[in-house]
Amino acid sequence: MREHRLNLCAILCAFFCVFLIQTGFSQGSPELEVKDPGICANIESLTCIDSKEEFSPEVEKLYCFTRINGAQEDTEVTHVWYYGEIERARISLPVRSASYRTYSSKRIQPHEVGDWHVDVLGPDEKVLKTISFKIVQ
Repeated sequence: MREHRLNLCAILCAFFCVFLIQTGFSQGSPELEVKDPGICANIESLTCIDSKEEFSPEVEKLYCFTRINGAQEDTEVTHVWYYGEIERARISLPVRSASYRTYSSKRIQPHEVGDWHVDVLGPDEKVLKTISFKIVQ
């Protein structure tokens, strides 16, 4: 009888472990998701105004806007700005709720014409989203 209880206990433990793995509880926090990403010349009321993929060299300053979904507790994301393949800025931003809007900015020099992108990194440095744009003559 005791052996039967031990086998039942082992089976229940195995099912519970499978449940934890399948639901993600064993991984800590759920995956963060980037929503409404945009590059824009203005931010108003935590909204990206006139998001585009191309800007003139006279723009002077651009903003990278993101809404981060899925945070279960306070965490952070990082916006990494690249001109071509050269990292130009790395900005850590807090995420304080399950749906949190945040942004970073970067001054653009008139001679920095070409391809740009911003990688949005999660707290584990994993790329959650890449947002590409160009500075064109």
